[in-house]
This record gives sequence, structure tokens and C-alpha cells, in this order.
Amino acid sequence: MVERSSHTFCSNPISILSKNDYLCIMTTLDDIRNLRISDYDYPLPDERIARHPLEQREQCKLLFWRQGHIEDHRFSDVPRLLPEGAMLIYNNTRVINARLRFRKDTGSMIEIFCLEPESPRDYQLIFQTTGHCSWNCLVGNSKRWKQGSLSCMVEVDGQTVTLRATRGERRGNAWIIDFDWNGHNVTFASLLDAVGVIPIPPYLNRDTEASDSVDYQTVYSHIDGSVAAPTAGLHFTDQLLAECDRLGIARRELTLHVGAGTFQPVKSEHIGEHEMHHEVFAVPRSLLVELIEARRPVVAVGTTSVRTLESLYYVGQILAENPEAQGDELTVRQWMPYTTPCRIGTGEALQHIVDHLDRTGAQTYLGTTQLMIAPGFEYRIIQGMITNFHQPQSTLLLLVSAFVGQKQWRPMYDHALASGYRFLSYGDGSLLLR
Repeated sequence: MVERSSHTFCSNPISILSKNDYLCIMTTLDDIRNLRISDYDYPLPDERIARHPLEQREQCKLLFWRQGHIEDHRFSDVPRLLPEGAMLIYNNTRVINARLRFRKDTGSMIEIFCLEPESPRDYQLIFQTTGHCSWNCLVGNSKRWKQGSLSCMVEVDGQTVTLRATRGERRGNAWIIDFDWNGHNVTFASLLDAVGVIPIPPYLNRDTEASDSVDYQTVYSHIDGSVAAPTAGLHFTDQLLAECDRLGIARRELTLHVGAGTFQPVKSEHIGEHEMHHEVFAVPRSLLVELIEARRPVVAVGTTSVRTLESLYYVGQILAENPEAQGDELTVRQWMPYTTPCRIGTGEALQHIVDHLDRTGAQTYLGTTQLMIAPGFEYRIIQGMITNFHQPQSTLLLLVSAFVGQKQWRPMYDHALASGYRFLSYGDGSLLLR
């Protein structure tokens, strides 16, 4: 692990800050919160939004950015463009068939979009439940569902199963939906596979097709839980991963279950008025140890991997101040990087998480992040990222700008538009290195 420099707002990562230092931090936070999202707009013609991926995933275009210099490549060039001995870290989450459609006796179609588990809250447990579980869900055409339960019949493992949905309390724009079903040893995972539909992004402006069940999954996905794919990884093939192995590129996994909030537009004029969504992530102890000990560049595949890795520093800071912290106390809040003085180095922060796991006897750190990465953020873990081209005025574009610099993102996107790149989830990719 190459130790990163100290926090942007601290001259010394282990110093005790003075009153003036805190005033400097707050002034900087105000500057960040007052960033106008309109400054992160660009013209994206509808025809530049890729509706489907290329037949050969790895043959899409790749924009290679390194310290302000741009080159055009194919994604298949990634292994040789990565720094020698790099560690490639990607998100192994798998997209679930999260959209369920129920037709009422009146003929009205009600769509239930499963966002995150409610009971049980653990992803692994809820997919293995039999008979009953509850989810936090969006409900489409909810005005047509005034009372009572919805039901549908489906064939699962040779059994005819009746699935019933009952609406519970409202939470913001979502609802708690109780699901119950009959059938011997029928799990909720098997029900979703049988009756659910892959939730492709709304900006594709089309219905889900059979091909999306393969196209909208990375080749290394195997942990169920996301309602959106970590799309930067869609370009990888088994052959490309084997080439990384051959060239000595280490490949490591983590998990962040991508929520529907990833598509949530910034509707406020300033980013300080935008509330980031929470997402659940998991990082193996072995990876934490390797990040502490390794002396190799870390390249994250996708913004979800970026947010997970960069959240770790702040988890370590919380534990440094309160080793007994647990549950919500360990959540990485939206503005924490811009309000929390940096008192420790990156390696020390990661070590606090390892110590926490050792005290609790766990082999994986399970956490929650609301992290907002915007210009002014200092990257502490990664030295590079692979990502697609993001929507105008999105938090993902802010994340990219924070990495390449506020004056660099626009020339990069202008180049991609002028050079025929395809945009968004099924579009082309970029490799950004410092």
C-alpha cells in the first residue's frame, strides 16, 4: 500500500488542530456545499446513450486519462495500460430480479421494486427465507392499490406457488412490503428468479429484454443484492481477467449492493442540498491486510468500488476515536470527509478496522456508507479507477471530477463526445490514472 498524502485540509495528519484549522475546514465545507450542479452539465444527445452493449464486451472504446493526457484505446488494452503490479479491486455484487409485477382483478398492473431488505435485514438471510420476508420497496401505480393484498401464481422448482404482497408503512417515497408464499422449501431467491425482472436503468428508455439477464451482469458477479449493476465491470470477460493474471495484476473483490439511489438525480441548485443514498458494503479482512501491507497501485473498477474503498478511511477514523463503536455509529456520513480532521494515516485507519474485526471474531467488515465524493475530496486508497461516462449533473460526475480535477473532466467528456464514444451503463469505458 502506497501511503497517501495527508488530508487536503490538514498540514499534518497526526497533529491536533487549532481553532483556526477548524474554521478553515468549515469554510472549505461551505465552498463544497455551494458547488452548483449546473457547472457539471454537458450536452448528451439521446443517440449517444448506448441501449445495448457491444456483442464483444471488451471491444468497446476506452478513454485512457493519465495526469491530463488523453489516449484512445479498446477496453481489451486495459491489462497492459494498468501500472505494473497493480491491484485491481472490483465489486462482485449480482443484480437481482428486483421488479415484481402484480395484476389486480380490475386489470390494473402494480409494479413492486425491491430496494433493500427489511426483515431479515441481512441480504444473505433474506434470499434464503422460506414463507415470509419484508422489503423496502418502490411501488409503481400505487394509486390503484388502495387496500388489500396482491397475489400471483408462479411455477418454482416444479411447484405451483402463490406469492402474496401486503403493503405496510410508508417511508418517504417507498413502502414496506410484506411478502408471503406457500411451497415446500421455496426460497425468496428462487421466487425472484421465477417471477422477477432485471431492473435496467430508466434512462435506457426501453423494457427489459431477455438478453439483459446476461448483459447486465458482470462475469464475476456472485453475491446477490443489487438493483443496478456496477457497470464499469460489464466490459470484462473471462479472457481479459486471465490476461490480468498473466501480467501479474492482482485481482481482489469486495461487495457493495447498488441501490436505486445511484440513479437519483441532483435536483437542487447546490450539491449541499442533495441527500446521498445509503448503501451496504462488505470488505474481507484479508483485503484490508493486503491494503495495509501491499506496495502496489490500487485501481478500483467502478464508482461503487471507489466509494467502498474510500469509505474505509473514515470507518478507521471513527474506530480510532471510539474502538467500541458499532452499528449506526460506524456509518460513513455524507459530509464526513469535509468536517472530520485527519489525525491518522491511511494504513493506521485500516489497521483499526482489522483490530475491530479481530475483537469481534469476524472475517469481513460489514458497513454502510453515505459518502459524497465531490471536488475537494482527497482520495486516500486508490490511485486509479475504471469507470463509464456518467449522466450530466450527477453525483458520479462529481466523483470523477474530484479525481481528475475540476478543470479536467470537461475536456475529457468533450473528447469522448467528439470521438464517438457511447455513454452510460452499456456505453464505453475509461481508465483514469494519477
